[in-house]
Amino acid sequence: MSIKNLINKEVQKKIEFYCTYQERSHKEVTEKLFKMGLKKNTIDEILSNLIQNNFINEARFASSYTSGKFRIKLWGKKRIKYGLKNHKVSDYNIQSALNQIRDEDYEKTLKHLIKKILSSCKKENLNKKKMKVFTALKYRGWESELIYEEMRKIDKI
Repeated sequence: MSIKNLINKEVQKKIEFYCTYQERSHKEVTEKLFKMGLKKNTIDEILSNLIQNNFINEARFASSYTSGKFRIKLWGKKRIKYGLKNHKVSDYNIQSALNQIRDEDYEKTLKHLIKKILSSCKKENLNKKKMKVFTALKYRGWESELIYEEMRKIDKI
């Protein structure tokens, strides 16, 4: 066995560990391999092995990413979608992952965030509070029309 093959086997094992530690996108793995100084054809070969042996799977990555960003970071669908596009995930897998978020959970999380933000700004008038809520939620990737809909419900209370 040549030194080159030995090195490639070592790199393969390292990158397999990298992928088992947490879900990775194809883009992340490719960037990691480039940083290791590998050439394109070697990277393609290693990626092919990783895919065949199920170390990387775009649909699984998209689902994991979506779930984590929604449950832990409390991001809205727009910001999650942007993040997945940044990882070069296909539109099909993005949509499939976003569809896994239940509508009830999405609405419940939005209401929770609104209450949390409103309670943090005590002395301001209602319009300033609403602006803070809108800005914070927009930044987190929540849809404007959903934010407005929930804000109208606050007006009626």
